[in-house]
Amino acid sequence: MTAGTALPLAWFTASAQSAPEAAALECDGRVTAYGELLAGAAGVAAWLRERGIAPGDRVGLLLDEAPAYVAAYYGTLAAGGVVVALNTAAHAGSLTAWLAHAGARFMIAGPHPDLGAVIEGHAPEHLLFTGGDRPPVVAERWHQAVDAGAEWRPAPAAGRTLASLIYTSGTTGTPKGVMISHGNLAANVAAIVDYLRLGPEDRTASPLPFHYSYGNSVLHTHMAAGACLVRLGSMAYPQRVLETLAGSAVTGFSGVAATYALLLGRHRPDGIVLPRLRYLTHAGGPMPAPLLQRLRDTFPRAEVFVMYGQTEATARIAYLPPERLDQRPGSVGRPLPGVQVSVRDPEGRSCPPGTRGEVWVSGPNVMQGYWRAPELTAGVLSDGWLHTGDLGWLDDDGFLYLVGRIGDEIKTGAHRVSPEEVEEVLAGCPGVAEAGVVGMPDEFLGQVIRAVVVPGDGAAVSPRAVLAHCRQRLPAYKVPREVICAAALPRTASGKLQRFRLAADPIPAQQATALAEGET
Repeated sequence: MTAGTALPLAWFTASAQSAPEAAALECDGRVTAYGELLAGAAGVAAWLRERGIAPGDRVGLLLDEAPAYVAAYYGTLAAGGVVVALNTAAHAGSLTAWLAHAGARFMIAGPHPDLGAVIEGHAPEHLLFTGGDRPPVVAERWHQAVDAGAEWRPAPAAGRTLASLIYTSGTTGTPKGVMISHGNLAANVAAIVDYLRLGPEDRTASPLPFHYSYGNSVLHTHMAAGACLVRLGSMAYPQRVLETLAGSAVTGFSGVAATYALLLGRHRPDGIVLPRLRYLTHAGGPMPAPLLQRLRDTFPRAEVFVMYGQTEATARIAYLPPERLDQRPGSVGRPLPGVQVSVRDPEGRSCPPGTRGEVWVSGPNVMQGYWRAPELTAGVLSDGWLHTGDLGWLDDDGFLYLVGRIGDEIKTGAHRVSPEEVEEVLAGCPGVAEAGVVGMPDEFLGQVIRAVVVPGDGAAVSPRAVLAHCRQRLPAYKVPREVICAAALPRTASGKLQRFRLAADPIPAQQATALAEGET
C-alpha cells in the first residue's frame, strides 16, 4: 500500500504501476500479472464510457473467472460505476430480481447456464461477454470490445461515493442490497492489511468467491498490498488442495469453518509441508473448539486470526490476535481501529460486562444502508449505529463473545438455549464433521431442539450415539429431541449456516436418518 492514498482504487493503481510484472492472481496454474489486470480494467472502463455510463450507474458482474472479475470490478469503479456483484451459484430468478432491483444498465458476464433466462428477465442496455462458444445474441465479446491499450484514467471518488451493492439472502432468506462506499472499503482494507502485515511477498490461497463480503475483502486487501491471490476451486479433494498450497508456496490461507473442516477431513494431512505458511484467517461464523485445535495442531507455525464481521459492516468488525487465542477462548476479539462495539438491551441501553445483549457497531466500516429500502435501513441503522442482530457480551477488557442471532435462541419450556452451545458439543462427537441446531415447534414446550449432523469422510454416525454424547455433556433441556444425519448443511455463499433451512422437513439434499421422538 502506498502511504497517503485513501481509497482501494488508488491502492490497486499504485500496486499495478509500481510492479506491473508482479503476480497478482494464480488460478489453475495460470499467473496473471498486475499490469495485465490494469490493462483489462482500463479497457472495461473505456468500454463503459463509450456506452454512456453516468456516475453511479450500476454494473452487474456475473463472473467466475478471477482475472476477468478483478478487471471488471476495478474498471467499473474507474468509470464511476457501482459494482453489483452477483452470486454465480444463484438461480435465474434471484439473479434477475437483483439486477432489476439494482436497475443495472450494464452487465459483464461469463458462461453461465442461466444467462439466457437472466437477460430475458432483465435485459441490460449493454452486455459484455467474457468467453465461451455461445455468447448471447445481444452481447459484445470481451476480446473484440475491450481495448487492451486503453488509457487508465480513473474517475475521482469521495469516501461516501457508492462503490458496490452486495445482494445477500443472509441467514433469514430475505435478499437485501447492501450499499458499500469507497470509504467503507478503504477502512476495511487499511485495518486488515495492518494486522495481517500483508506485503508484496505474500501469496494467499482462498476458495472464497469474490461476490460476497469476505471474499471481496480478501481481494481488495491483497490488491492494495501488491500481494498475490491463489484462487482455489473445489474443496472436494483436500489432498489435492494441500498439494496446490505447497506448490504455490503460500504464506496465508483464508476460509470459514466449513472450509477448514473439508481441508483437514478426518485425518491429519500426510506428506504436506507448508514452510512459508504464516497465517490462517477464519470468519463467517463460529469455529468449533475441536476444529480450531486440529487446525493449530496441523499448522503449528501459522498464526490463526479469528475474525468477526457482517456484510453490513464491510466484512470486518473485530478480530482476535493469535497470541490471545488461549487467553480468550471463544472470543472474536476487539474492534478494529476507529470501530466501536456496544452491547445493548432491548431498550437500547448499554449492558454491563458479562451481560448478553444485541451487538451494535459504529465506525467507518458501517454500510450506507440498504438499496431502495428506507424502512429496512431504518430498522438496523440509528444515529450511526448498526444493529447487527447478533447476540453477544463484552468482558471487562472489551473482548467480544458471540452467543448467536436474535431470534435463533430456542425457547424450550422455561429455558432459553443457544444453538451454538449445543453445536459445540455436537462437533466434539466422534465421526461428526459439522452440526447445526434449530428450534422446532412443540405443542407443550413451545420448541424442542432439532440437530442436523454431517458425518466426516467415511464415518458412520448413529443418532443414538450422538444423543448419548450430548446427554453426558449437556443438561436434559439442552439435549436434542431429534437428530438427523445429512450430507451437508445449508449455507450462504459466505459459508454461514442458514439455520432457518434446518427446520425444513425433509432436510434437502440428504439421505437422512431421523431419530423418532419415542427413542429419545
